[in-house]
Amino acid sequence: MAGSSNDKSGQAQSQGAPAAEADNPKIAPDGANSNQIKDPDDWVTGHEPMTGAQASYLKTLSEQAHDPDAFEPDLEKAEASKRIDHLKQETGR
Repeated sequence: MAGSSNDKSGQAQSQGAPAAEADNPKIAPDGANSNQIKDPDDWVTGHEPMTGAQASYLKTLSEQAHDPDAFEPDLEKAEASKRIDHLKQETGR
């Protein structure tokens, strides 16, 4: 088989990354096509209620920033994410 060699176990090993890997935004997150950094306003699920993890982290950050009004229990995922990002900058986290 071209482009591969057998290791001691007899299993083929690839030599070099397939072309598809080069286009994978999870492999190359700094690329222009990255899907890892997306504006929360563009999230498909941004209108859903924030997750438990978001609620917990937002509550902690709002307490550390002495900004209790930043936490609201009924926030959507996108708004919670924006507030988390803002508070992370304020607290230096």
